[in-house]
Amino acid sequence: MNARAPDKGMFNPAHPGEVLRDGYLHALGLTQAKAAELLGVSRKTVSELVNARAPVTAEMAMRISLVFGTDPAFWLRMQATRDAWEVQQRAKEIRKTVTPYTRHCSS
Repeated sequence: MNARAPDKGMFNPAHPGEVLRDGYLHALGLTQAKAAELLGVSRKTVSELVNARAPVTAEMAMRISLVFGTDPAFWLRMQATRDAWEVQQRAKEIRKTVTPYTRHCSS
């Protein structure tokens, strides 16, 4: 699922929900319903996360970590990396809407 960014040469980092789905749920034979039960959230919440339609929040990172024995920072770093990559893809569009600050010196 990693796609090369056209002008940066970077790879599209995995969404943490995809890692949760493939590296934990599938690997352990857990359904989304069972994962939702273990995490203490709705099945819809898990579905949105593992299908990359929702981000990993700090609370969700803690829940995942408590269930699977991982570090919440692992999930948050992965989300931050994904977020940074996504916004980088829109940099030209964003650049058009901002005005860089320049300090004018008076003589």
